[in-house]
Amino acid sequence: MEFSRNVVLVGPMGAGKSTIGRALADELGVVFQDTDTLIEERTGASIAWIFDVEGEEGFRDRETATIRDLAASRGAVIATGGGAVLREENRRLLRAMGAVVYLETSVKQQLSRTRRDRKRPLLRSGDREEVLRELLALRDPLYREIADLVVRTDGRGAKSVVQEIMEFLRAP
Repeated sequence: MEFSRNVVLVGPMGAGKSTIGRALADELGVVFQDTDTLIEERTGASIAWIFDVEGEEGFRDRETATIRDLAASRGAVIATGGGAVLREENRRLLRAMGAVVYLETSVKQQLSRTRRDRKRPLLRSGDREEVLRELLALRDPLYREIADLVVRTDGRGAKSVVQEIMEFLRAP
């Protein structure tokens, strides 16, 4: 399948954007880009360090600049950070980049997938479950606003999710 559009993956942390993104890019035979990884490569610093030094606003500025740079991409699978949808400019850019897939997952699944992860700045303090619930309440409508496809990832392997996305992409 010759693929010249982009597929943009949005959703909360722990939804599987990076894992599914890599598998989908392999299936499509295209490059995989992860906005958080690109930010770390460009700055030479971890996301957690950027949050500590520049605050969330500084990180979001870097995220928006990265999304702007990726806007010219063609034929890529792009995984975004969970909060990329918070800025209207980002939502507009992401929609214009290609097919947007919201990888939806429950807070229970997020807790399971992030329980040992100490790199996520927004989960470093407070009640992790409460933080995830609050983030989801704020962000879920924004993910849905820009999504062309919503795929539930709870209890599913990457291969199954990739197959569902592929069916959507093949549809006329």
